[in-house]
Amino acid sequence: MEELKHINTPVDEKTIKELKAGEKVFLSGYIFTARDAAHKRFIDTLNEGKELPIDIRNQVIYYCGPSPAPPGKPIGSCGPTTSSRMDTYAPKLLSLGLKGMIGKGKRSQAVKDAIKQYRAVYFGATGGAGALLSKSVISSTIIAYEELGPEAVVRLEVRNMPLFVINDIYGNDLYEMGILKYRR
Repeated sequence: MEELKHINTPVDEKTIKELKAGEKVFLSGYIFTARDAAHKRFIDTLNEGKELPIDIRNQVIYYCGPSPAPPGKPIGSCGPTTSSRMDTYAPKLLSLGLKGMIGKGKRSQAVKDAIKQYRAVYFGATGGAGALLSKSVISSTIIAYEELGPEAVVRLEVRNMPLFVINDIYGNDLYEMGILKYRR
């Protein structure tokens, strides 16, 4: 039986080196949600010469717009959104020290190249399983851009969030590996 890796945030260089495309991991610690609108604000802020509202060095951003929390819960459903929508912004954030991204779907070649260059990782979360993923969330706090509603930047504390390594620092891509497996 394949061993699951347990990793924690902030993500360090040693951990990044050990992760390989196709591996299953449980992620624990603090992560930040950010989607299209928040990413655009991040880049606009940087272009204005200002600091981001969060220190992204060694952090993980989850491409997610969580739904409101029902009574007694820290969060509502929190499934991944399509990652390619953040591809324009990701290389810049990776260059500033972002170490992990969580979403669903393939990434552009520019993002995969930046993952290798800046030594980061792209995790896949199961699309359509937002209610299940929300069970990994212990707490949630809005950090920035509250006026964006579900696109605000939210700090989530997660415990054993189930993920797959999609793109690693060695240039491997789980989606491409899957296609090759069945072409043989």
